[in-house]
Amino acid sequence: MDTRDRPARLAVGVVGAGRVGSALGAALARAGHRVVAASGVSDSSRERAAERLGLIPTRPEDVVSKSDLILLTVPDDVLPDLVSGLVGTGADLRGKLVAHTSGAYGLAVLNPAIKAGALPLALHPVMTFTGKDDDLRRLVGISYGVTAPDPLRPVAEALVIEMEGEPVWIEDEDRALYHAALAGAANHMVTLVAESSELLERIGVEQPGRMLGPLLGAALENVLRLGIAGLTGPVVRGDAGTVRKHVDALILAAPEAADAYVALARLTADRALAAGLLKPEAAERLLDALGGNIWT
Repeated sequence: MDTRDRPARLAVGVVGAGRVGSALGAALARAGHRVVAASGVSDSSRERAAERLGLIPTRPEDVVSKSDLILLTVPDDVLPDLVSGLVGTGADLRGKLVAHTSGAYGLAVLNPAIKAGALPLALHPVMTFTGKDDDLRRLVGISYGVTAPDPLRPVAEALVIEMEGEPVWIEDEDRALYHAALAGAANHMVTLVAESSELLERIGVEQPGRMLGPLLGAALENVLRLGIAGLTGPVVRGDAGTVRKHVDALILAAPEAADAYVALARLTADRALAAGLLKPEAAERLLDALGGNIWT
């Protein structure tokens, strides 16, 4: 990194010192910045501000007044009102970096702050945060979805690099699709694995994690290395009879999961067909097996 693009040592404030905010604040402190103030609403956020950042939580407007860089690390649905509320307090935002960590939002959500003179950044860490001690370790080497006005791009990317992350530029208009891709992969995977574990437990498998772990690890490795060409299983084999048995079993045992299975099997068949992994006649049989009389 060119030293001219390296941000000066900044006074950092965290508004919303929860799982994400406390971890990023600690990462910036590790990089040599000074975390000078934090706010938090919940008891857990206030505890993390004390434990991870060594700070007694204060009001958001006080965080702004003390900071050169303000991290807004709150849930997506809270972010627009938070930005408007900070501006409404009359807090002086002129010349201050204001960075949110939402994946779905771009720069427009910061418009009230921009009009008040703030310098906007969107820095989304591509990682799941549990609030445990290993959150900070997990930040090393991860990607960040970065969006900023062109003059601020070097600053945004430098901050990510200082946190030992990899900046990945996301165009402002692409933020929602970018976040949908990430959430679809990570969040829905958790739901699918939890559902599979519960089904296995229901039939007497005592440690479903031990059964699923090697299988899921291999599947993840395959798709990351090979893409759709790493697909295995009854859909890509065209085993319509097996797929129909799966659907029938799910309708009886877990009807709430049958919708998801059918939708994902159809999407899998479509992608396998487009990739030339599945013959058209096999795809037609599969779609018939997933068709009309499922819900009767």
